[in-house]
Amino acid sequence: MNRGNELITWSNKLMCGIRLIDEQHKGLVMLVNEMFNHVTGDEKQESEYFQRVIKEAVKYVKIHFATEEKIMLATKFKGYAEHKKEHDAFIINIFDTIHNFQYRKRFNLYSFTKFLKDWILTHIALTDKQYFTYLRSIATRQTDGRLCVNVKECQRS
Repeated sequence: MNRGNELITWSNKLMCGIRLIDEQHKGLVMLVNEMFNHVTGDEKQESEYFQRVIKEAVKYVKIHFATEEKIMLATKFKGYAEHKKEHDAFIINIFDTIHNFQYRKRFNLYSFTKFLKDWILTHIALTDKQYFTYLRSIATRQTDGRLCVNVKECQRS
């Protein structure tokens, strides 16, 4: 097992400065690292693990995507439609993986975690970066250094 190894190391390069999004991205990184640490080479063990965690993982990803999309809509981000297409394509890909797993097509946890790593890093570095830049241009910086893009959020914490 890969216990304690990181497939993705969180760094400031992945941060956008909006606490909620940064925390969710950290959660995604932790999720991928958790899956990676369950790569054993034993298909049965990996399949049992995947079956236990995938529904919660999908739920987490959907919540994260909904959060990003809500922020983009609220701030009138012009790249919203294209960004949402990427989110939708990712979810379809995950559902295809789950479908294949359920119908006993070959499953490899290492390949799946590698796919997640590549997608997350590319998505954050390229696609998310576009709306991070936009949000920074319209956000207000709080005295504690946080960026806020909406008055209610700024007042809450």
